[in-house]
Amino acid sequence: MIEFSASQFKSNARTAVNDAGLRAKIKKATGTSLTKRQETVKEIPDWEELREKGHLLRKKVVDDLDRYQAAFTESAQSNGMVVHYAETHSDATKIIYDIIRRQSVRSVVKSKSMITEELRLNEMLEENGVRVIETDLGEYIIQLAGETPSHITAPALHKSKEDIARLFQEKLHIPYTDDPEELTKVARERLRKEFLNAKVGISGVNFACADTGTITIIENEANARLCTVLPDVHIAVMSVEKILPSINDLPLFLKLLPRSATGQRMTSYVSMINGPRSQYNPDGPRQLHIVILDGGRKQLAKHPAWKESLYCIRCGACMNICPVYQSVGGHAYGSVYPGPIGSVITPTLFGMQEAQDLPYASSLCGACTDICPVKIDLHHHLLWERHDIVDRGYKSFTEKIAMTLWRWVMLSPSRLEFAGRAGWLLQKIFAKKLPAPGWTPQRRFPKIARKSFRKLIQHDKDEYGSS
Repeated sequence: MIEFSASQFKSNARTAVNDAGLRAKIKKATGTSLTKRQETVKEIPDWEELREKGHLLRKKVVDDLDRYQAAFTESAQSNGMVVHYAETHSDATKIIYDIIRRQSVRSVVKSKSMITEELRLNEMLEENGVRVIETDLGEYIIQLAGETPSHITAPALHKSKEDIARLFQEKLHIPYTDDPEELTKVARERLRKEFLNAKVGISGVNFACADTGTITIIENEANARLCTVLPDVHIAVMSVEKILPSINDLPLFLKLLPRSATGQRMTSYVSMINGPRSQYNPDGPRQLHIVILDGGRKQLAKHPAWKESLYCIRCGACMNICPVYQSVGGHAYGSVYPGPIGSVITPTLFGMQEAQDLPYASSLCGACTDICPVKIDLHHHLLWERHDIVDRGYKSFTEKIAMTLWRWVMLSPSRLEFAGRAGWLLQKIFAKKLPAPGWTPQRRFPKIARKSFRKLIQHDKDEYGSS
């Protein structure tokens, strides 16, 4: 069984990698996204220039979070929004619960939001007697299954249509059907009643514009729009780095994000929200609350090596391309944020010791860096975190001894030569019988050649001369 804890990554990965069905579903889903992305990116001749512009704009904000937060807060408040700042996760959940409690409601509708997953908001509200209805189809499926999302943009990516059919049959008491249109229709009918009766809606925020106070939500199902327009009270939850300097920067990210996330030129719905209901804006909620979470991000923004991780726009492209994610899926990471970006931000935001195995969940192939729409240097971040983990002394005594011995051997040509000869002899005895210590049973040490590369070079020099 997979456990939701980053400290259990190794055991989770072993469980996942032995599940051939899971791997097949993940590779099919990620492969489809990558193919679509490739086609839509080809249409943009200056794609690399857009990536660089995106990188520089995200850097501009992260380098001056306090100023942009203050500017956004002032603009949003002038539009009639109520802005709350939460330094910690507990501060944020308390603010949200207090807003809901004042409305005297026992249920809320909610659209897809990774920041509320980070807050474990559903769990907290349920413990306090508030029923939460997830309205994104993927999140609705996950909620019925009692699971957490396995991907940033596709929460139920690890489930086949047959899995969903059985789940709906069991939880919603309908006849079995694996027709996607019929399953979607069932979900739509159930959720529409919830929208019409809801008094409070909760959403995330994709981007927030400092100069106008506009929040933007992009989606494909219109459920987020229904969550933000129909209820009397809308609570939008965002992390502080979601801010953009200007609304003029928004079109750039509306090109980068959909293509990278789902391979779309544009998502089906883009909601730009400037304030609550008014005489000039008869639609929308009576109250609009914005909850801005720090959650350690301002401290992270001061770190010269790791602040780049805050540039992330949550597209999930690095997960789709990652060979490790494709092999083990999102749940194995035991974190709200899986894949390469999760392996970077989980240790830095939630504890290096707890998540010390995640930076090693990478082949360092660099594909994640190449595909990132805002050019986060992900694989080098993973290397720097590995260095930090070693510096903090989190590695086992056995590994420390092994690396010390390796260093001692590598510092001397004669010791290296002796180790090569000894290894060549010992492999005849052990290599075919035992797995490499610390590796999985499926892997073995590479075969050691009888003659080292150094010996072969010396032989060629002796035979043909240095020329």
